[in-house]
Amino acid sequence: MALQGSTINQGKTVSYVILIASAAALGGFLFGYDTAVINGAVSALSKAYNANSVMTGFAVSCALLGSAVGAFVAGPIADRYGRLKTMLVASVFFTLSAIGSGIAFGIWDFIFWRALGGIAVGMASVIAPAYIAEVAPAHLRGRLGSLQQLAIVVGIFAALVCDYFIALGAGGSAEGIFWFGVPAWRWMFWTEAPPAIIYGFAALVIPESPRYLAAQGRYTEATNVLRKVLGGNVEAKIEEIRQTVLGERRPKFSDLLSRSGGLLPIVWIGMGLSILQQFVGINVIFYYSSVLWQAVGFSERDSLLITVITGIVNIVTTLIAIAYVDKFGRKPLLMLGSIGMTVTLGTLTVVFANAAIDPATGNPTLPGTSGIIALLAANLYVVFFGFSWGPIVWVLLGEIFNNKIRAAALSVAAAVQWIANFLVSTSFPPLLKSFGLGSAYGLYTIASAISIFFVAFLVRETKGKELEEM
Repeated sequence: MALQGSTINQGKTVSYVILIASAAALGGFLFGYDTAVINGAVSALSKAYNANSVMTGFAVSCALLGSAVGAFVAGPIADRYGRLKTMLVASVFFTLSAIGSGIAFGIWDFIFWRALGGIAVGMASVIAPAYIAEVAPAHLRGRLGSLQQLAIVVGIFAALVCDYFIALGAGGSAEGIFWFGVPAWRWMFWTEAPPAIIYGFAALVIPESPRYLAAQGRYTEATNVLRKVLGGNVEAKIEEIRQTVLGERRPKFSDLLSRSGGLLPIVWIGMGLSILQQFVGINVIFYYSSVLWQAVGFSERDSLLITVITGIVNIVTTLIAIAYVDKFGRKPLLMLGSIGMTVTLGTLTVVFANAAIDPATGNPTLPGTSGIIALLAANLYVVFFGFSWGPIVWVLLGEIFNNKIRAAALSVAAAVQWIANFLVSTSFPPLLKSFGLGSAYGLYTIASAISIFFVAFLVRETKGKELEEM
């Protein structure tokens, strides 16, 4: 009977942890939604503001500069004011950005609102994995940490579905008129406001991180939270956490430096994971895929539909990662993903490098089997990224840093990730115009090949280890 009661209590504990981790991962949903919602609006945006390719690329990617700023400041804010207050600030910024982007009168105020949303994305990209890692038991931490990436890809999918149906309702084009005589592309941005508000309410009801509470000397509150997320006697765990933070001053970025003055090796590894996750070119698929498929002959409607299908593939593969990350470990999944991405991106490089060019439009054309091969390779690439570098990087960034430097190191790693994302996203339109898709995919193939050696020689397995062991 006692065993049955213990099993029931353990089940309640696991359910509670999943619930609060999912609430925190809403930041990841908005992260994905905000970065992908512009996909269906790129062409309409360019025409509405009469913007050239460079300006359009900046309007798309300016949010990423904001994300770098948001990621950089999120750690200090989270350490000073708490994880939940940081989530609330991000919620407000998401809401304002969604409304402002839809009512923007010109390209520059649009850029401002998108950058504000980017700051929110950057904050969410830091605070969600940090919070989830700090509330999750070690045996569940990989799967719960993967909720961040699952939320991101579900957010991407939701944004693409909304874009598709809004464009469909406006006559198959984002430039068409939708409800109340407003262009469809403006409604695409407004759809982000409801989930942004829900995120704010979620931050008001979930508990603060027990490790943050312990760092503030609020041991009774930390004990109460740990009882709910771990169950049983948690005094030993509280003492273990207390020993790791006892007598420490407030974390600073200087804590990331070694005695010789350079960054700690683990910080470099975190930055390397972040950079390679972006340099493999994944966001070209999600920011520009509708434009990409139109460039090779698909209609706008069919291009948006293909992008929605790609979003579904991304969700399925992320679920695979959640199922196996705590069974197979982080490193094997990263290795398999790196190899698969190198092969599929290499295939895309060859296909587009040998594509015929339409003399009227200057766009590549992929007749017959070439187009099918490109579609399969692009979606297989998403499969390999989706179960490896997508979720596992976020899991590792939440795990590999010790309690003392976690928030600050995560801020640096995430900020670098957004700068890398900005470089890839901003460079793609000029690369496409000047050198063609073959050259662009060639660069992403090289990055994927480098990632194989990075994982093999520099990444250590963290499966099953407590955060206090890091």
